[in-house]
Amino acid sequence: MTTLADQPVGTSGDSFKLSMLLNDTRYRSLTFQFIALVAIIAFMAFVGGNLVRNLAEAGLNISYGFLGEPAGYDINQRPIDYDSQSSHGRAAVVGLLNTLIVAFLACITATVFGVVAGVLRLSNNWLVAKIMSIYVEIFRNVPVLIWILIIFSIMINALPGPREFRGEDPAASMSFFDTVAFTNRGIFAPAPEFTNSFGSTAEMPVTSTGTDWLLIIFALVLSWGISGRVQAWATHTQETTGSRPTTWYYTLGIWIVPVGIVLSYLGLTWNVPELKGFNFQGGMQLRGSLIALWFALAIYTGAFIAENVRAGIMAISKGQTEAAAALGLRPNRIMSLVILPQALRVIIPPLISQYLNITKNSSLAIAVGYMDVTGTLGGITLLQTGRAIETILLLMLFYLTVSLLISFFMNIFNNRMKLKER
Repeated sequence: MTTLADQPVGTSGDSFKLSMLLNDTRYRSLTFQFIALVAIIAFMAFVGGNLVRNLAEAGLNISYGFLGEPAGYDINQRPIDYDSQSSHGRAAVVGLLNTLIVAFLACITATVFGVVAGVLRLSNNWLVAKIMSIYVEIFRNVPVLIWILIIFSIMINALPGPREFRGEDPAASMSFFDTVAFTNRGIFAPAPEFTNSFGSTAEMPVTSTGTDWLLIIFALVLSWGISGRVQAWATHTQETTGSRPTTWYYTLGIWIVPVGIVLSYLGLTWNVPELKGFNFQGGMQLRGSLIALWFALAIYTGAFIAENVRAGIMAISKGQTEAAAALGLRPNRIMSLVILPQALRVIIPPLISQYLNITKNSSLAIAVGYMDVTGTLGGITLLQTGRAIETILLLMLFYLTVSLLISFFMNIFNNRMKLKER
């Protein structure tokens, strides 16, 4: 007579019982995760409720109405229109944009410095390798705040003042065909302006707005997408025929034509700075505080990125280099086509952390008077309104959001760079 063997706990033949939440391996981990989630929510609710009760007993309440009140202070570096009568909310937006600007510039520059220094550290030229080693060891072992102050002091004392550009025989002169002035107050450069605007007509002219820049960004994104499709087509052709078609003129036209059409429609002109009175007027001013913070973050973080790049390159087997050399590739082509693409999967994860460090270290801007979000919302606005909890929560939300966005996009790029088995 045939008998059925006893089914083990957790097989499909069992009917669900409450005891299975702890005894069945299919549900046990979910049960513990749910209990932990409930405990965390209960703890946060307790802390939040306790905070609200204590504030109520002290006659205080959490309110963000102060963001609509006049700020009453000026901001030296303003990417958008702002004056002392603007609201605290707009001051916070200006500080936020200043933070994003310096973080973006520092991330790009630090990546360039780091990749170049990391590759040159492995150079066969003894002098070049030692110079890059000295750069890495000096800049990464001195606090970034010290470098910010050093660069800021050099700019103030080494560069000429605006009055030295005046006179028949001035002590200083403008560069790049008399369009850019390097002074101890910052760099004055031409600023783009538009004589037309999106949606304007002869009957109802519209001045330049943020929509114009969004249109330019859309053109850049469109060019980037089409360029990617062209490169994918070239790769597919290479895999099929063994010969990669020349695409540089396609790519050049894809980037130039859409952006050129948009700029032509908007009527792009350049506002060149001119010396008037005691300072330069017009154009775009990059203050010394911005430049000092930008380059200090770049050279400091670039030293760490250089070590990440060096480690990624050394993680690739020497056989890869020897095989590429046997095929007749030159050393620079071996590095760009064989080594670096494989090393990226080792370089990118720590690179994400360096980008996050740049964003958070930008809060040191207050040391040189650069008004970032910490200096505006977490500094003057906090002192004027006394809303410490509200401003700190907003600062935490901003830095957390930016950090998560950086991690999200870099992780997407990291997944694309992973080796895919066939």
